[in-house]
Amino acid sequence: GDPKVPVLYEVERTRTGKSFSVRSVKAIQHGKPIFTCQASFQLSQASPVQHQYTMPAVPPPEELLTQEELIQKFLQNPNLAEGYRKHLTKIQAEDVPIDIKPVNPPDIFSSEPREPKLLFWVRARGYIGETDMKVHCCVAAYISDYAFLGTALLPHRQYRIKFMVSLDHSMWFHAPFRADHWMLYECESPWAGGCRGLVQGRLWRRDGVLAVTCTQEGVIRVEQTPNQSKL
Repeated sequence: GDPKVPVLYEVERTRTGKSFSVRSVKAIQHGKPIFTCQASFQLSQASPVQHQYTMPAVPPPEELLTQEELIQKFLQNPNLAEGYRKHLTKIQAEDVPIDIKPVNPPDIFSSEPREPKLLFWVRARGYIGETDMKVHCCVAAYISDYAFLGTALLPHRQYRIKFMVSLDHSMWFHAPFRADHWMLYECESPWAGGCRGLVQGRLWRRDGVLAVTCTQEGVIRVEQTPNQSKL
């Protein structure tokens, strides 16, 4: 999309039921659709049928370094190649409205393949407060896309990324949460191939409640020549 051009939203009342409703939304710029969304809504209902996965046991966010602190630690290495120093400096300069604390940060000095799983604590920067839950859902949608598709690249770290973008992104909201409170984002990639990657994620509240489930498929194109050492 073009941030300088107004967006026209076309909303279709796909279904309106007693407890479930569906709306289809098309975002249009320059006369062409740039985004489509299907949103389902449900009236709150109690049910004895309840279960969830168990939240992974990880250190609390207070015991971990932020992404900025980790980058600063890497930049202090005098043997870091200049190209990677510029790349990390660029990342550090980005104004990302999210606080991130990786639980198992990858070693940037190694191109050894890793299991396609990531764990990191996330929250929106600043105070949102006890506002409409829809606001927290919108912020969580932004948070959920950050570093998500990159999980599929962990077993293929010897390759340099040429192009990577989301194709489809789905979310299911299970329980109330605060997007400005720490949540554990558990990401994994069960499959990649054909220049595509599939990732799945779970956002956990600190008290162990599964708040959101996410799935994304994206395009991943890499250079065929493996990366050189970062040192």
